[in-house]
Amino acid sequence: MNDTRPHSFPVDVHRRLSSKIVALLMLFFAAAVVAIGTTLYVSWQLEGSGATINDAGSQRMRAFHLGLLAAGAAVDGRETLEIAVEIERFEEFMDHLERGHPERRIAPPRDAETISRIAGIRDEWRDNGRPLLDAFLAARETDARVDAVARYRRWVAGFVPEIDGLVRQLERQNAFATTLLRSAQVALLALAILGTAVLIRFFFVLVIRPLDQLYAGMRRIAGDDFSVRLATGSNDEFGVVASGFNRMATHLQQLYHRLEDMVAAKTSSLAERNRELGLLYEVTAFLNQPATSVEALCQGFLKRVQAATGANASSVRLSSGQDDEIFLVAYDGLSPRFVDCEQALRSGECACGHAMNSGTPIILDTRRRSPMMTRNSCLNEGLRTVSAFTVSHNQEAVGLFNLYFNDERSIPEPEQCLLETLGQHLGVAIENLRLRSRDRELAIAEERNLLAQELHDSIAQGLAFLNIQVQLLQDSLDHGRDDEIQATVDQIREGVRESYEDIRELLVHFRTRVGHGDLDAVIRACLERFELQTGIPTSFRSSGKRAALAPDEQVQVIHIVQESLSNVRKHAQASQVDVDIRKDIERTQIEIADDGIGFAPDAVPSGGERHIGLKIMQERCRRIGGECRIDSSPGRGTRVTLTL
Repeated sequence: MNDTRPHSFPVDVHRRLSSKIVALLMLFFAAAVVAIGTTLYVSWQLEGSGATINDAGSQRMRAFHLGLLAAGAAVDGRETLEIAVEIERFEEFMDHLERGHPERRIAPPRDAETISRIAGIRDEWRDNGRPLLDAFLAARETDARVDAVARYRRWVAGFVPEIDGLVRQLERQNAFATTLLRSAQVALLALAILGTAVLIRFFFVLVIRPLDQLYAGMRRIAGDDFSVRLATGSNDEFGVVASGFNRMATHLQQLYHRLEDMVAAKTSSLAERNRELGLLYEVTAFLNQPATSVEALCQGFLKRVQAATGANASSVRLSSGQDDEIFLVAYDGLSPRFVDCEQALRSGECACGHAMNSGTPIILDTRRRSPMMTRNSCLNEGLRTVSAFTVSHNQEAVGLFNLYFNDERSIPEPEQCLLETLGQHLGVAIENLRLRSRDRELAIAEERNLLAQELHDSIAQGLAFLNIQVQLLQDSLDHGRDDEIQATVDQIREGVRESYEDIRELLVHFRTRVGHGDLDAVIRACLERFELQTGIPTSFRSSGKRAALAPDEQVQVIHIVQESLSNVRKHAQASQVDVDIRKDIERTQIEIADDGIGFAPDAVPSGGERHIGLKIMQERCRRIGGECRIDSSPGRGTRVTLTL
């Protein structure tokens, strides 16, 4: 079994690749700083050495120049101001040589020999040279001046070689500094070359080579070569990466070895899911088709489920809803003897009764006797495995279906869930079939009720009127009142005529059908028959568009229009009838208006014929969720407005 826990790869902080790179770079940085600092210091020294040598050499010239100035002044008697200036400059430059001068980058001497030579020259100048020039400047006599100049020249002859020695000492120092600068530059160049080579080698060994090995290993992994392994000799980050790579390769190799089995298992699982989905789709499509009876519906269900599961036999039992018994309504593969014995089963009896009560699937081996098996029908039939699944609707069991197998069979849990789902679909289909049957019964009852209302409102009242007239006629005949006999006969004739017209109108109403949702065409046909029967002109207008009304709504609308036209024929005494239909996205509005005598709606007697007709119109309108408004007044006609 593979260890799938996360692994940690500790790295010693001193062996990390980053630590090595930082240490090496810091080493080269320090060496470079030292070399560059040395070259900068030496170059600064060389820059000041030139000025120092120049100043030291100028002191020789200045010493001779003082002698020449003094000689000229002694002979010609010229001013000695220039000599004083030169003396001051000589001492100023001596001070520069001894103490340095930052503006001219002259550094004070640091070696003992140079310091000693400068001190000697300074002392010699102070003790001998300067006193001779001071004596010359103080003398007034020409002879005294000449004598001072002569002594100064003799002194200068011995003083200048000392300055020459200082100059040579400075030149030697300058040469040494130049050699040191070149050596530092050569060392810096060698450091750059060596450092570059070392860094290249370092990165090649510690970075580039491990990366190449890792890249080569990745390419082999990409080529399905999971046997590749990397060397893990180093303890730095690349060593850790190599170790992790090896673990990954080992894991991939193990997964690859099991991949075929995993793919086969997944393929088998996918095929099983496809089979289940196919069965679910096939059964659902069948159950959604119109069925003539519950038995045919259950028989088609069993045929498909039995073929998909490989069962040897199957059956469907449904509850009657009146008692605790469930009855066998469909079966396949069962013997007549089994069907006779299992035709009826009480709830809770045997395994199927327990499944009905519990609402959970039951799968039993008939050879392993179970307390739930109280009958021997399945065992006598030679069935080895019996399964029972409930047929439910709205979480209430309405029956169950069985699958029988001749051999031992286990039904996995996913397949059990599928069969339970199919049982729910069958329950919904059975309930829908029963609801459609009830709807048909209700529709028939409603039509009978409407027919009874129509007959009561027309034929029954007419027959009652004729019955009264016949009694009056009989009374007139018995008493010999001839004048009353003729009047009564005329009324009977008029009653028969009205009853005949009512029957014809009812026949027209019952034969009226709405075809393909064309409500306008049906209303036009009604108006044409109305004109033909009554001779009253009509007009029809329709505006706007809207989706067609439902068939039951259209039927009620036609009956309301026909009832309105019937009231016009019987009571309005109108000369014109107008029908206006207006449609928009929200509603459909139908107006039937006449120019007859009108009436006061509140004054219509509750038992009268007109009152009953208006009540029927209101009932029809409420049945389809609409509104029926009747506007009328005596002498101003009547307007019936139907809004849906």
